[in-house]
Amino acid sequence: MNIPASETAAEALLFSWEPPRRRQLALAAFMALSLTAHALCFYVFQIVYPPTVSLLPPPARVGVITSSSEEGRTLLRWLDAEDPALAFTTQRPPEERLRGFPKVEHVPSYLAVEPALKEIPPQVTNLGIPDSQPPGAAPFGHRQPQPAIGPTTTSVLFSKELDAFGDPTLTTLNFAASNDEPPQATRFRVAVNGNGEIRYCFPLNSSGDPALDRQARRYLALCRFSNSSASAEKHDSFLTWGIATIQWGSDIAQSRRKPAAGVTP
Repeated sequence: MNIPASETAAEALLFSWEPPRRRQLALAAFMALSLTAHALCFYVFQIVYPPTVSLLPPPARVGVITSSSEEGRTLLRWLDAEDPALAFTTQRPPEERLRGFPKVEHVPSYLAVEPALKEIPPQVTNLGIPDSQPPGAAPFGHRQPQPAIGPTTTSVLFSKELDAFGDPTLTTLNFAASNDEPPQATRFRVAVNGNGEIRYCFPLNSSGDPALDRQARRYLALCRFSNSSASAEKHDSFLTWGIATIQWGSDIAQSRRKPAAGVTP
C-alpha cells in the first residue's frame, strides 16, 4: 500500500501530546528537597539557636486617684475604711456630743455615817510591892583601846671589839629622809684609833635611802669614845676595827617635796 507524500509530511509536523512524566517527578523531588532544607534550617536557627529578643521596659505611668469617677470614689472609700490609724482609734458616735463632767461637791464619809468611838479602858492601880531588882538594860562593856606604839628613837650599836674604848659620845640626832620608804638597818665597818676617834668608816649595806647613808656616815665620823689611854697618843697609827649598826627609828624627819606645776596633791 503506497502512502502519499503529503500525509507523510503532515505526520512529521505533529507534536507528541503525551504527559512529561519524568519532568513532573523531577519537579516534585526538587520541591520536596527544598521543603526539607527549609525545615532543617528553621530547626537549626529557630529552635536550637533561638534569636535574642530584648524586651524594653514598659513606659512609666502615673495614675491619679480622684473622685471625679465612680471607680476613684470607691477606691478612696476603701482606703478610708482600711486605714490602720482609724482602726486603732476610739471614735465617738457622730450623734454623741462632747460633754464636760458635772461639778459635784465632795462630801466626806464621816458626815453621812458617824464613826463609833472606842471607850477608854479603866485605869487599874497596881497595889503590889515593887521589885527590889527591876529588870534593866543589859550592861555594855566598852573595850579598852590598846595603847598606841610610842615613837622609837634611832640607836647605834657597836660590836664587842670596841668595848675597851668605853661609852661612845654621840652628837645630836638630826636625820632627814629623802623618800617615804621605811629605811633598813645600816651597818658600817669603823676603825678607832688610840684617842677614841673614828678614823675610817665604810658602809657594808644601804638603808635604801642614799641621803640617810651619807648622814649616818657623817654622824659616825663625829663620834668619840670616852676611855682613851694617855699613851695612845704615841701609837696613833694603831687602829681597832669593829662594826657599827644603826637601827633607824620613827624620829626621822620626812622630806616635803614641792608638787610639780599643774599637779594637785
